[in-house]
Amino acid sequence: MNFTVAIVGRPNVGKSTLFNRLVGKKLALVDDTPGVTRDRRPGDAKLMDLHFTIIDTAGLEEAHEDSLEGRMRAQTEAAIEEADLTLFVVDAKYGLTPLDKVFGELLRRRGKPVVLVANKSEAKGSDGGFYDAFTLGLGDPCPISAEHGQGMIDLHDAIVAAIGQDRAYPPEIEEDEDDVAETDVLLPLDGDDVFDDEKEEEPEYDETKPLRVAIVGRPNAGKSTLINRFLGEDRLLVGPEAGITRDSISVDWAWRGRTIKLCDTAGMRRKARVTEKLEKLSVADTLRAIRFAETVVIVFDATIPFEKQDLQIVDLVIREGRAAVIAFNKWDLIEDRQAVLAELREKTDRLLPQARGIRAVTIAGQTGDGLDRLMQSIIDTDKVWNKRIATAKLNRWLDARQVQHPPPAVSGRRLKLKYMTQVKARPPGFMISCTRPDSLPESYIRYLTNGLREDFDMPGVPIRIHFHASENPFENRKRKNPYPSKRKKQH
Repeated sequence: MNFTVAIVGRPNVGKSTLFNRLVGKKLALVDDTPGVTRDRRPGDAKLMDLHFTIIDTAGLEEAHEDSLEGRMRAQTEAAIEEADLTLFVVDAKYGLTPLDKVFGELLRRRGKPVVLVANKSEAKGSDGGFYDAFTLGLGDPCPISAEHGQGMIDLHDAIVAAIGQDRAYPPEIEEDEDDVAETDVLLPLDGDDVFDDEKEEEPEYDETKPLRVAIVGRPNAGKSTLINRFLGEDRLLVGPEAGITRDSISVDWAWRGRTIKLCDTAGMRRKARVTEKLEKLSVADTLRAIRFAETVVIVFDATIPFEKQDLQIVDLVIREGRAAVIAFNKWDLIEDRQAVLAELREKTDRLLPQARGIRAVTIAGQTGDGLDRLMQSIIDTDKVWNKRIATAKLNRWLDARQVQHPPPAVSGRRLKLKYMTQVKARPPGFMISCTRPDSLPESYIRYLTNGLREDFDMPGVPIRIHFHASENPFENRKRKNPYPSKRKKQH
């Protein structure tokens, strides 16, 4: 991206609507309630031929610095300092307020380029608010409608004029033909190689591939504090109040040279307690973050672990097929650690049988204790989640398992498991060709699943096994008479 733009303004002037318009997706939560956005959210924006980084911010308010509103304002001011250009959004429909004038003066003192944006200019009676915006002394206001997409051409021209042609359209770097690496040509395999299970190779894990990690849990479990400790800065809004985070915010970070995209999410309460529309939107955003992630860290409060909601969150992550790691946070508040640790291990095995062998780490988000162990567990779990097993190994394993514990007989006929292969990874999925798959009992499926975990070292990740009935090639073919009649047809 060429430059960075921050969207600022008082609450409920349409900043998040404009953010969604520029990024082309509904990333930020939008509601009529003032103060929906609390953290600063970055995104990749495109406005006609302009490409830049856009930052959505919380509404500017005058408040004590120790209050929630004061901490939100500090996050907004940090975005202004980070950005090359600021879009100051005012509500042309409602008109200027004393708060607009205060923050207009604040931006003028900063000395950075500012584009004054008069949003909701399509509304009836918005002319008065538009002309009042001239009194802010920040140049000509740009009339737009973020909701309907009106005025985007004028906004484009205003941004180019404020940032400068050189920053808006940097010269492209021409690539020398000699520097371009030659790509490998993939030749088709011989027919013998395609079906030879013995020659099948298990792919190695890519240690350099970027990794997407979502942090989920109940409200006030310490998710945002954990990410801030990872980053080493106050990037996300934190505090003693429960339910501060509303949007799912992604931040990029590097751990031992590997790019990690951390996604902070809103706390998930029991479904019966979620009644407000805004909280429902936050929970839906959290569910999207879980589906987007590869590994999900479920944060437990070590002082009150294994609440019913904790177990439901783990079950949700497993059913979505994500790699899961449990982080017992606030470990610095535990006194008798040995006894509590033994209790946590026993409850993890007993209460989470669907995630048998799941990795669990004790951490302290406030002090940073255990974060390296947590990251190593995330990497190890992701390796298992991406694991592929050669077909020859799987079939030898299947034969050995059937000798050890044969499939049951149904209606006097024993079921036969003939062939097994891995059809996918992320999470590992297997297909077994067998007779009468609908008659295979759940107990035998659990026996095979647990055997895969133990024999191929795949703890704590979802394992999917699909059973497929082998087709009879002669089922629909008419039987040919081996003794045709030799009598001649009489005319």
